[in-house]
Amino acid sequence: MSRRAAGRADGRPPGLDVASCTSSSGLSPSGSSSSGLASSGLRTSWAPGLRVAGRAAALGAVLTVLTGVVGLPPAQAAPDDRDRAAAAAAEQLTRPVRVVVDRLDPRTVTPGATIELGVTLVNEGTTPYRDLSMRLQRGDVLRTRAGLDAELDTAETSGATAAAPWHELEGDLAPGASRQFTYSTTTDELQLSEDGVYPVLVNVNGQGPGGAQERVGELATQLVSQVAEPARQTSVAWLWPITDRPHRDPAGAFVDDDLAASVAEGGRLDRALDVLDRLPRPSPEQPDRRTVPVTLAVDPALLEELAVMAAGPYRVGDADGTGTTDAARLLERLRAAAATSVVALPYADVDADALVAAGGSAVVTRALPGTDEGTARQPGVPGSTDATTGSAGAAIIRDVLGVDPRTDVAWPVDGAVRADTLDVLRSGGARTVVLAEGSLTDGARAVGAEGGAAVPASTLPTADGPVTALVADQRLADLVTDATPGSDTGRLTEQSFLAELGALATQPAEAPSTLLVVPPRLVDPDPTTVAQMMADTAGERWLGAVPVPDLAGAGAEDDAATAGPAGDLVPAAGTDTPLPADDVAAIVQTAHDRDDFVEAVSAPTDVVDGYDAALARAAAAGWREDLTAFGDGVVRLRDTIDTLRRQVALVAPVDGTYSLASQDAPLVLTVRNDLPFPITVRLELRARGNVQLTTEDVTATLEPDSRRQLEVPARVQQSGGFAVTARLKTPGGQLLGDEVRMQVRSTAYGPITLGLTIGAAALLGLLFLRRAVLFVLARRRGDATGDPSPAQGAGAPPTRSPV
Repeated sequence: MSRRAAGRADGRPPGLDVASCTSSSGLSPSGSSSSGLASSGLRTSWAPGLRVAGRAAALGAVLTVLTGVVGLPPAQAAPDDRDRAAAAAAEQLTRPVRVVVDRLDPRTVTPGATIELGVTLVNEGTTPYRDLSMRLQRGDVLRTRAGLDAELDTAETSGATAAAPWHELEGDLAPGASRQFTYSTTTDELQLSEDGVYPVLVNVNGQGPGGAQERVGELATQLVSQVAEPARQTSVAWLWPITDRPHRDPAGAFVDDDLAASVAEGGRLDRALDVLDRLPRPSPEQPDRRTVPVTLAVDPALLEELAVMAAGPYRVGDADGTGTTDAARLLERLRAAAATSVVALPYADVDADALVAAGGSAVVTRALPGTDEGTARQPGVPGSTDATTGSAGAAIIRDVLGVDPRTDVAWPVDGAVRADTLDVLRSGGARTVVLAEGSLTDGARAVGAEGGAAVPASTLPTADGPVTALVADQRLADLVTDATPGSDTGRLTEQSFLAELGALATQPAEAPSTLLVVPPRLVDPDPTTVAQMMADTAGERWLGAVPVPDLAGAGAEDDAATAGPAGDLVPAAGTDTPLPADDVAAIVQTAHDRDDFVEAVSAPTDVVDGYDAALARAAAAGWREDLTAFGDGVVRLRDTIDTLRRQVALVAPVDGTYSLASQDAPLVLTVRNDLPFPITVRLELRARGNVQLTTEDVTATLEPDSRRQLEVPARVQQSGGFAVTARLKTPGGQLLGDEVRMQVRSTAYGPITLGLTIGAAALLGLLFLRRAVLFVLARRRGDATGDPSPAQGAGAPPTRSPV
């Protein structure tokens, strides 16, 4: 709901004095037609319910009127009288007959004009009514937006009134029945003699079974009066969103066919284009007819989806999609509407504030349309990298719509932005940013709500230089939002739109006013009402329609750029995003994994761009409306990246055991690459426990769709069996596939074992050598003394071993 409600809290027209209307000519004999509170069907369409404070004030006003009617001053009214009066007022907050305005002409009244009103009366009560009558009555003229604001938000009345004559309505109105009537009066009868906005009440009387006349229905609106020829025009610019949430998974496959319903006849996007189709255009009969230069804000990712659907056939799960014909038709209409001007949104309209807050500035930059780093696009669909700017988003719009979009205008989600996000947008090519008036400290003053001219263009500083801030008018955007399909208040919503502009046009100012209208991204319009709002800005003589780029001028870097009074960013603007922080953090972590993976592969550019597109779609601002689907999309994104990494992995040995026959024998492992492009990997082995095994990491490039054996240099310093873990990683350290645990058996001697073995062998050799020496020496001694030789049988056998 807007800061200023678009109707009185009590439903009574601003500036209307009920008591004075009671004494006006043409009052019904009972006098009850002007007692009680007015209940506006328009008011209830703008707000969920009546404000408590406004209702209390309204009850007090009615109590004053009622006590005046019975001849008692308010202070002398008995307590039970006040209670009864309050109860009666509460009953009259909702009238039994609903008043629906079908026609109200002219939209701007001039001196001597006839005011024609066509209404439908619907009896929503249980009582039949006859002798119906209707009239218009008005309050004081309003000449400022602040004055209109005050009148719409208060239950007090200004006391100045005028009323046109009553008109009798033929026929009765039974419960549940409806009847159409027409009413006409003149500016003279309503005394519309000044420029400005007049609050007006449609007052319906009827006679119930009791025979007394009573007010049975009422409805509040406004009339814009132009007595004098306007000295200058009030300009209005329109930024019209063509966006939707993503409908594809990270691989680019459709996960639902909801977009088909949106582009079909009567769908949301169909109605958004229907608004543009209905706008006035020059013709041979009217070659000078004024047009409305609506600027489109287009999401390149949505264009990709529409182009795939239009090309047909396309798959949604296991079935064929149903939107081919409607998507092709809608694209043709969109190409015609895009001829005026187009602003390129980031790919998938990413939630920039949420990403920057989580450290994902790189994801935002790759989605931006105004930088060489804006690479996000889905491979195999329309669009290619722009040869001049490198912007994939701009190339998609150029390829699908055939126009060169503006890539230097940013429109943050909900018109709010963090200061650090603004820095990212500025460094990514944005020179103009569209913001809501509530996101700037003096936004209300920039739209003329505090007097003076409305000047939407201001300047904001960033780390890389200034940007132009265009302030969108929140009240007008709310009125466009309220004009929804199936509503019966469309004509009154349009009239309130004109009243806002009329109050601004007549308030004192030194310069002409300009307003920017920016409805929500997922606007769901009633084409008839909104198209007429747009047409009014070109068709009324005191209004003029201008394109959005005209408001920005040459940008903040041009000395001629307009510096307006919008103030600074509100500190809290953009800091509270609905997307869950944990899921956004998972997207940012996936982006880091993407960076690591891209460093390792020698992939074609479009493959890398596809990763960027998947990240952007997962972080789309459209998910704010469906957080469950957002969480599911994040899970799919993580699973997709995990699946990608698992396509490069170690092949585990059949029995899980390797044998080393020597101290320096290498370990031979098999790795596979199932990707269609080369990748550089690093293989590392680590032994568990205090094992004397050392290895060297091996770096190698694997060819596409291949298997390869890698030899890992190893040096083992002990024999036996021990556990080893092998991991295949990217050069940046991210794991590829699963780690492999295996047993390594070594028959090689380690240094201790080898030393002991050699020592024992050496000792044994020495012992045999000693024995041989002793034996030789003993024999020589025997020869010298004449002892008989053993061969001769002389001498006794030795008494101990020579050793």
